[in-house]
Amino acid sequence: MDMRHVAGTGQTRCYDSEGRETGCNGTGQDGELRPGEKWPDPRFHLMGETVLDNLTGLVWSRDANPGVFPLTWQEAIDRITELNREGFAGYSDWRLPNRRELRSLMSYQAKKPALPDKHPFTNVYLSWYWTSTTAVINPAYAWWVHLEGARMFYGSKSQYAFFWPVHGPGNNLLPATGQQHCYDSEGSITSCHNSGQDGEYQAGNAWPVPRFSTVKDAVLDRLTGLTWTRQANLCKAPVTWQEALRTVNDLNRSGFAGRHTWHLPSINELESLVDAGNHSPALPPDHPFTELQEGYWTATTSFFETDWAWVLYLHKGACGVSHKSRPLFHVWPVADT
Repeated sequence: MDMRHVAGTGQTRCYDSEGRETGCNGTGQDGELRPGEKWPDPRFHLMGETVLDNLTGLVWSRDANPGVFPLTWQEAIDRITELNREGFAGYSDWRLPNRRELRSLMSYQAKKPALPDKHPFTNVYLSWYWTSTTAVINPAYAWWVHLEGARMFYGSKSQYAFFWPVHGPGNNLLPATGQQHCYDSEGSITSCHNSGQDGEYQAGNAWPVPRFSTVKDAVLDRLTGLTWTRQANLCKAPVTWQEALRTVNDLNRSGFAGRHTWHLPSINELESLVDAGNHSPALPPDHPFTELQEGYWTATTSFFETDWAWVLYLHKGACGVSHKSRPLFHVWPVADT
């Protein structure tokens, strides 16, 4: 299977700026184009106390809350160490998932929880779940994902959240996050040895060197196979979501950079650019992009509230949502190579 190292979001429907479902044809929305690796059917394979995700090759605990109670970040890591000593569900190599691994479970055509239809998991809480990835913009914080609607932000490592263990190398669909260091709960760099952190495991597909290849006005990401406009501020000012979609359509009519296949990226495509080892911007340090902005629209509607759409906060690397009618975010087109 020829993988692009970006998973599809699962979004199959389209919605206008008022949140009404609409026909997808010609909209340029995620629900029309459905970019990324197609989900297999069935998506999951139940194996007793564990579940194989046929999309990523990762194996998850069927119980989405083996810790019973919310824990601090370090407590969650320590509890997984205990589960490994106990041989939980027959395995001793469980780990706290990194931010891309946990996000890979999310469906953007579902809510409460934001998991694929007919998933086999139990004890799923509509709350924050820890990842092993520190938020380097403030290393006393770590990335977490909210299972109610799939938002990803960061919380203080001293706060309490649930954890959901994963094990196995997967099938190389997911790229590594880029995080190479480890941090304690106060935010100081610490040894990665036996830390259980993202910086220790660096799980996921390794990044090519160099990561990017530039040809005039376009940049090929050699990790994902996606091509981006080198200029990351197509409209020069924030626009509404519908204006963003319209602008990319106009770009195709003009044949920008010799292409007619540009689209507004899905949330998974845009997040694939993030380097979790950097911030302000959260991009690889050798990136060639110009005119970078803080916030960008995606073509993915928020299924939690369909008059909102997913956005990426580039300085932080966070995935959030914004009302489609508000001219607050910028446009950064992508094309499949």
